[in-house]
Amino acid sequence: MTAALLAAALILDALLGEPRWLWSRVPHPAVLMGRAIHYVDQTYNKGPKRRAKGIAAFASLCLAAIALGILLQALPGSDLISLIAAAILLAHRSLIDHVSAVANALRLSTSDARHAVALIVGRDTASMDDPAIARAAIESAAENFSDGIVAPAFWFLIGGLPGLLLYKMTNTADSMIGYRTPRHTDFGWAAARFDDLLNWIPARLTALLIAAPHGLLSTYKDIRRDAALHRSPNAGWPESSMSRVLGVALAGPRSYDGAMRDFPFVNPTGRKDANAHDIDAGTHVLWRVWAIMLIAILLIAVF
Repeated sequence: MTAALLAAALILDALLGEPRWLWSRVPHPAVLMGRAIHYVDQTYNKGPKRRAKGIAAFASLCLAAIALGILLQALPGSDLISLIAAAILLAHRSLIDHVSAVANALRLSTSDARHAVALIVGRDTASMDDPAIARAAIESAAENFSDGIVAPAFWFLIGGLPGLLLYKMTNTADSMIGYRTPRHTDFGWAAARFDDLLNWIPARLTALLIAAPHGLLSTYKDIRRDAALHRSPNAGWPESSMSRVLGVALAGPRSYDGAMRDFPFVNPTGRKDANAHDIDAGTHVLWRVWAIMLIAILLIAVF
């Protein structure tokens, strides 16, 4: 039954995305999670023993997410509740819309594209040229397909609504407090490490899902090699796979907080002049992989 609900949720998300009329009136569940994380950050991230406080605060958030999932699954109409929750917390249509907006903006002007890409990446965008903008959009598409679609789908299949809410709470916490900054290195340590753990299988699964239908399983060793160069133990996998499908080099030097960081290129022999067409091609790849995921989940539901 869980697989059937997930398949329906994938279709519902693809059709509706994130309706602005709804989320402009009521807070999105991810926003509510963010508020809870912000509260514990402001309340407990101070004084000594910040790592211990961070572990306790994060554990409390995770237990609350699991408890809420168990409670919702015990209510009458729990299947409908799970379907709606999964459709809301999957983010394929939203991801495609945001990434496509960068491609459309890039066709207008570099300035428009910088503004559009700033909405989906955390790096400095003010001085980006067109290829850097395109690379950033493609990287975001690949990485967020892993942690916005594959990973939540995976944990929903494994653990139902509690598994999905646990994953989304963890991923949201990592995006807010999981940075290696003076404020969050200790307090966000548990969130960052647990997010790495929960994404370990989905990231590698995403790389296979991207590579397999494009006849690139023979390059798996190269994908693994380049993934190991990434600063994240997981994000490099979908990026490395996508770079080979598109024939472009991704990652490479970029600026954070005004400081240029000399990160290595993923697929360094690929083209470094990525453009709007490559962004479009990347979104087409993700729709293809989404369809394969849907078919696989339907088969699980049947058999």
